Amino acid sequence: MRKILHPALCLIVGTCFAPVPGAAAVSEDERPATGGTAEAVTSDDRRPVAEGTGGAVATVDPDASRTAIEILRRGGNAADAAVAAAATLGVTEPHMTSIGGGGYLMYYEARTGRVHSLDARESAPAAMREDSFLENGTPIPEDEIVTSGLTVGVPSVVHQWETILRTLGTISLRQALRPAIRVARSGFLVDAEFNAQTALNQDRFADIGSAKDLFLPGGRPPPVGSVFRNPDLARTYEELARHGADWFYRGPVAREIVRTVKHPPAESSGRRIRPGLMATRDLAAYRTLSPSPTRSRFRGLEVYGMPPSSSGGTTVGEVLAILSAMDAPSDRVEALHRYLEASRLAFADRERYVGDPDFADVPVSELLSPGFARERACLIGPAAMAHPAAPGSPDGSYQPCQAPGAPSAAALSAEGRHTTHLVVSDRWGNVASYTISLGEIGGSGLVVPGRGFLLNSQLSGFTFDPSAGGPNLAGPGKRPRSSIAPTIVLRDGRPLFALGSPGGTPIITTVIQILLNRVDFGMPLPEALAAPRASQLNLPVTLAEPGFTEEYGSALTARGHAFEPPPWAPWPLGAATALEFLDRDRVLAVAEPTRLGGGSALVVRP
Repeated sequence: MRKILHPALCLIVGTCFAPVPGAAAVSEDERPATGGTAEAVTSDDRRPVAEGTGGAVATVDPDASRTAIEILRRGGNAADAAVAAAATLGVTEPHMTSIGGGGYLMYYEARTGRVHSLDARESAPAAMREDSFLENGTPIPEDEIVTSGLTVGVPSVVHQWETILRTLGTISLRQALRPAIRVARSGFLVDAEFNAQTALNQDRFADIGSAKDLFLPGGRPPPVGSVFRNPDLARTYEELARHGADWFYRGPVAREIVRTVKHPPAESSGRRIRPGLMATRDLAAYRTLSPSPTRSRFRGLEVYGMPPSSSGGTTVGEVLAILSAMDAPSDRVEALHRYLEASRLAFADRERYVGDPDFADVPVSELLSPGFARERACLIGPAAMAHPAAPGSPDGSYQPCQAPGAPSAAALSAEGRHTTHLVVSDRWGNVASYTISLGEIGGSGLVVPGRGFLLNSQLSGFTFDPSAGGPNLAGPGKRPRSSIAPTIVLRDGRPLFALGSPGGTPIITTVIQILLNRVDFGMPLPEALAAPRASQLNLPVTLAEPGFTEEYGSALTARGHAFEPPPWAPWPLGAATALEFLDRDRVLAVAEPTRLGGGSALVVRP
């Protein structure tokens, strides 16, 4: 196990310890049934790069990618395929996403040339207050909060799926769920990542009866090579397909979710699992939002991102604006130094200004304005600035250069360190960039009994301590700030890139680095995704993968930067997927080649 050296990092990444995942031996006890989904996995489905026409997809999982292609080949569009693939990921990536979580969608609609954003961030119950995470006046330890009903936000992705299909799609929810139901019933082959993610959660799953029954058959994680089936989830999906989202939010599932949150199905192990505050009226009141996306310019391109409640679009856009305000760097080390410093400044502004816009006045346009970017850029010198950087003043009154203010006293909020992302396009030119999440790996650890899905831990994204102030304190109906950053980039009004990543707070820096690698450094898109990453979050150290420090660590350390591996190593910084539009018809789909075992990129016509 690795212990990180700086406790502040624990607040950002969601944990201070992570075991090294190992692959269990292949089981001979169970093999795929004839014709089952698990039998159909091929090496072509696991390849990370595909180029072709008629539509394209990239996800972390072959079953999800095949689902999207199936929908596209049957005449569905990118919105239809995105929902169907997300539902399949709820089967095959159940530690990362489920109908117990939420998500953010960016969507380019070819017919209108408009970029849409759909915010389905989980919301807090009406009974939640700023001090709900305090006990005897002290914040409850984050690791105790995660495994509890208190951290569960209102599950929102089902409402989002229905909204996506109704407003942007062409098929019904029943049709979109069919492939996922088939995978849940037939099963899929357990790989090393599924085994490792289950092993990471083994202790807490063992203390929660419904989670143990689902994920620990025989008391152990399913071995690599065995077949994992989820008949409970298949039945839940079937009922959802028949009855629609109202059945989920106002019917029996709503009552079962609330019962699980308020009376966690804990075993008699001594682990204290705190109950939550959710009520059935909280589910009935949930709505997916359609705010205007953020829009910024970078090297002549239009970069569209997710607006608050996510900080993804504002922080990605601010970093790109700061870099655009500076002259051309002299070399790669100088460019990376500026990237790290611009990230430090933008994260200071994120902590000070970004939260749920229904509860805070978030100065989105000023955070992305050229004047504010110039004022922030002139703080970047030849050496790393002192920690922490202070937030700026996005007030519309900008000077050629502003002296740094006092560092922000706002506490860093916790955020789950993993989720999953997919990108998909269709033959008509529609494009989806979609991130769906449970928060922490394994969410809250609470499986709704008999339903086959985990509930999220997203309310741990709030700032726990009211004395810290800031825009991200808990509150009734409030959505915790997120770092999810699905991104669509246009050139001359047409899609050029679509990308995004899981990874908690470093999602933002992963997206920025991929864009810099491709646009500024000229790397082909597969290399831009595969390149080693570093993430500066306005913390004393920069999180960096080994390849980054091996290549650039010495030169950047000489400039005052300090590096540490991610505290959840050997899991990486992100696991991105992306599309690049080569011309009007041809698309390059790219997934990770090795991170999380490699992803799956497919096209309709290679």
